[in-house]
Amino acid sequence: MTTIATTEAPPVTTDTGSHSFLLTRVQPGLSGLMDGSLSTLAPIFAVVLATHHPMTAFYTGAATALGAGVSMAFSEGLSDTGDLTGRGSPVLRGAITGGGTFAGGIFHTLPFLIPGYSAAISAAVIVVATELLILAYLRHKFFQTSFARSFVAVAVGGAIIASLSAGLGILASG
Repeated sequence: MTTIATTEAPPVTTDTGSHSFLLTRVQPGLSGLMDGSLSTLAPIFAVVLATHHPMTAFYTGAATALGAGVSMAFSEGLSDTGDLTGRGSPVLRGAITGGGTFAGGIFHTLPFLIPGYSAAISAAVIVVATELLILAYLRHKFFQTSFARSFVAVAVGGAIIASLSAGLGILASG
């Protein structure tokens, strides 16, 4: 008899309460954090690279984080009543997703309160790297995805967005 090793994860058994918690709290929160951490990078970094003015980037980031948070809250809240899918209250899911989106966007905006361009952008890059590590850890912890695979996934997304924003910022600066 031959045994074949597979790399598939063993089936995950969850109790109803744990499954409900994942669907109604963790998934909306992680979705929001990922959206805020990744989608808000482009405008913030494009502006700071174009202007070399950290405070302008801060206002851009704050507006982007607020707008994205509200948008994602409505998007999640209006996309599913929760009745058919069992995903719980749309208001709660929307609030969790919107809050996560705002948090993900504002964290890498705060370093632009530092007045010096080089110091601000260096601090923001460190914050973004930390955000990516946290996102990878959360995917690993709650969704049994390997940490390395999770990190590669979020890092690739971050690299694509950073490249686009750097290109636009450099193009805009002339």
